[in-house]
Amino acid sequence: EEQKDNNSTECSELGIMDLKFTSSRKYISISVPSKSQTMSPHIKSVDDVVVLGMNLSKFNKPTQFFICVSGVFMFYLIYGYLQELIFSVEGFKPFGWYLTLVQFGFYSIFGLIELQLIQDKRRRIPGKTYMIIAFLTVGTMGLSNTSLGYLNYPTQVIFKCCKLIPVMIGGVFIQGKRYNIADVSAALCMSLGLIWFTLADSTVAPNFNFTGVVLISLALCADAVIGNVQEKAMKLHNGSNSEMVLYSYSIGFVYILFGLTCTSGLSPAVTFCSKHPVQTYGYAFLFSLTGYFGISFVLALIKIFGALLAVTVTTGRKAMTIVLSFLFFAKPFTFQYVWSGLLVVLGIFLNVYSKNMDKIKLPSLHGLWKKSVEERKTRTLSQTV
Repeated sequence: EEQKDNNSTECSELGIMDLKFTSSRKYISISVPSKSQTMSPHIKSVDDVVVLGMNLSKFNKPTQFFICVSGVFMFYLIYGYLQELIFSVEGFKPFGWYLTLVQFGFYSIFGLIELQLIQDKRRRIPGKTYMIIAFLTVGTMGLSNTSLGYLNYPTQVIFKCCKLIPVMIGGVFIQGKRYNIADVSAALCMSLGLIWFTLADSTVAPNFNFTGVVLISLALCADAVIGNVQEKAMKLHNGSNSEMVLYSYSIGFVYILFGLTCTSGLSPAVTFCSKHPVQTYGYAFLFSLTGYFGISFVLALIKIFGALLAVTVTTGRKAMTIVLSFLFFAKPFTFQYVWSGLLVVLGIFLNVYSKNMDKIKLPSLHGLWKKSVEERKTRTLSQTV
């Protein structure tokens, strides 16, 4: 009996120990920090798509699409309207580079504010890379703004739709790339559309200047290069969008300020704008703000729905911008603008199709012929019955 008591005591002690171990084991856990604590914003955005402080991941797909498309159209249509409105101010056309300086200043401020609102504030991309990106950004936006002093706004927009042409030329001569028939057809359609649109502009516009064509063409070349450089830098160094905006535009601001100071172009621009502060600085602030917001919605659209749908939406936005330009600002019009614009749109579609051939299945001639033959057989059979 004593042995039984001892055994029962030992068993009870073992049971108590086992319960203690079980209970203690119950509370053993591995705590994983939340994503917002450990992940930098550009990594966290893989799961959460945040635009202007609004988390789009909480909504369903149709609502996300509606919000993104509404943002793209609203902000970029206002952006285009304000850009043309600034250049419609009498005497402002020679100051396109100063407008770019002001725009870069506002973009730097917006980027700094956004960077302060996120947790990861470290600069990941090297300064030398930012100096190259800033130079290309200055070329893209500065030449594009300056070209409006010589071109109609619709002509500038048509040129900006055709970034594929310098990209393909650079790919052939620099990297030795080969392109399929869809890419070549897209480049030909865009080239013909550009030539036709430019000829129409030179015919109906009384103050047409070929300098504007040269400026916007150089801006396109810089724009074709900058996309590749930015993408490579952000992937290699894991940099965020806000960091890219802050450093590239702030360094670009210094470049333009130095250039305007050396060429004595700063003083006349400041004098002119001080006489028209609302039409220059006021519009430039709204112009920069809407452009900054617009690109946020475009990036969200690409991230959620892919580049194919994003290109379709932005192309529709550019077409709407051209229509509104003719409605709100008095300028000569010819139907040659319409046909040449449709050629450019066809080129954009062919370019998108070449990149998404596996997703877009166009019917072949053989398939259409076979379908028509089957329909005829069905009709004949039904008539016989």
